[in-house]
Amino acid sequence: MQFKAIISPSPNIRIKIPIIKQFSLSSNLRHPKIPLKPFNLCFPESHQIPRNLQKVGCISPSQEFLGENLQTHEPESEINPEILNLQPSKPTNVAEEFANQSTWDQIIEIVKFSGPATGLWICGPLMSLIDTAVIGQGSSIELAALGPATVLCDYVGYVFMFLSVATSNMVATSLAQKNEDQVQHQISMLLFISLASGVLLFLLTKGFGEWALTAFVGAKNMNLVSAANSYLQLRALAWPAILVGYVTQSASLGMKDSLGPLKALLIATALSGIGDIVLCVFLNYGIAGVALATAASQIVAANVMIDALNKKGYNGYSFSVPSLAELQEIVGIAAPIFVTMFSKVALYGLLIYFATSIGTHVVAAHQVLLNIFGMCSVWGEPLSQTAQSFMPELLYGANRSLKACFYKQARSLLKSLLIIGASIGLLLGTAATSVPFVVPNFFTSDTVVIGEMHNVWICFFLALSVTPCILPSEGTLLAGRDLKFISISMSGCFALGALVLLLVRSQVGLVGCWSALVGFQWARFLISLRRLLSPNGVLFSEDLDHFKLGELKVA
Repeated sequence: MQFKAIISPSPNIRIKIPIIKQFSLSSNLRHPKIPLKPFNLCFPESHQIPRNLQKVGCISPSQEFLGENLQTHEPESEINPEILNLQPSKPTNVAEEFANQSTWDQIIEIVKFSGPATGLWICGPLMSLIDTAVIGQGSSIELAALGPATVLCDYVGYVFMFLSVATSNMVATSLAQKNEDQVQHQISMLLFISLASGVLLFLLTKGFGEWALTAFVGAKNMNLVSAANSYLQLRALAWPAILVGYVTQSASLGMKDSLGPLKALLIATALSGIGDIVLCVFLNYGIAGVALATAASQIVAANVMIDALNKKGYNGYSFSVPSLAELQEIVGIAAPIFVTMFSKVALYGLLIYFATSIGTHVVAAHQVLLNIFGMCSVWGEPLSQTAQSFMPELLYGANRSLKACFYKQARSLLKSLLIIGASIGLLLGTAATSVPFVVPNFFTSDTVVIGEMHNVWICFFLALSVTPCILPSEGTLLAGRDLKFISISMSGCFALGALVLLLVRSQVGLVGCWSALVGFQWARFLISLRRLLSPNGVLFSEDLDHFKLGELKVA
């Protein structure tokens, strides 16, 4: 987006310029004094939001003013000699204070922010892990059926994470630019897009779900289709709630709030676990009971996250139809992210497809390992979210008078994120790799499946240990709006992983599948790190115009 920086004519002198008193509705938009309506649909022709209060002649957020005394309404035009000093302005926002800290202090602050955010990313894989453990104790066939079913459920939902990333990026950047009057409208537009996409996915699943599963598993594994389709159809009931939840959760994270969404997902995880036990263990509903419990918990989580957003003064039930121009701006952000997400999901889908083609025991072992991998890899997601929440203030913030200082602070922040990521990667890689050896019967009692899991421990460790370093690197690229590069590089990494998969999977089975994943993960990390360290990267280049998109105008 093209945002206009507010630059002072002098780095040390604050000039008070008289302006005509203005009336602004921006505070009312964020903190409405009337009860929020349960549903509000806005069309672009009738939606008009004024810009935020004008800020002139200021060099930092602490020096922004209206040019008049709000109590006496008297204009102020003279220069106050008492404010003339040679001291540099102190940081006055969270991002600047955070970036000015030492590396160790930054690490502590990152942990404080990302600690609750970790729970957000763990809840989803934890629900899948619970599903896997419960189903694995009953039937190897249903455990294997979870593989193709999750491709058309969880993985398709992961593709739509571009809505989540776009929301967080847009909200954080708008707040960094002091464009608070745009935030509600941006949220409303993205809520409408997510709701429409969720309804479309529900209809497509109902109409073509069984056909897609049949084509995916192939003629050798037709015995998996019935169980997989039962799971898929029940999970499809929650599609609208899932995508709306993506937007509301990411809007809160863009406001640097991770506690509200965490509360929602903790409730959802508890409901999913209780539902699995009641429906599967006591009522013997099997894979259908697991799907029903998960879908119900996701619907509850979406409603709790909407309520958390409402408490911040925004309307989580407001759905605004974007105009054609606004839709083009959103697509400009979301399309490269969609390509990125699709590349990841496509590779994971290929892994399951080839594992399924090898045999039932192989895909069952792959399903267990992939769930452990997913559960552990999300520990790096809060580092990505930290970069996306704090980097925009340093790269695109309103205070741009000290660009070189901000770039140095941004690089320092990335260094802290990578240190944490490397530590987490080694710890999780070691712990997760030991699970199939220490507690193999936790997921399945089938000795053949356990043996397949033991064969890939080296590849499993190499793929998992680098993941927490990948995510903050890519999160920094997303925060810097280097979207074209990240989408092209991800597509290239997908092509490399798919090529390795085609070449080695027939000779070495499941080991070949995980070797392809190792190549995919390490290529992502090395390419993104090289881009960030490049003189033309977002952390070094003082001309960020080629990374920005056009300003998203409020209709």
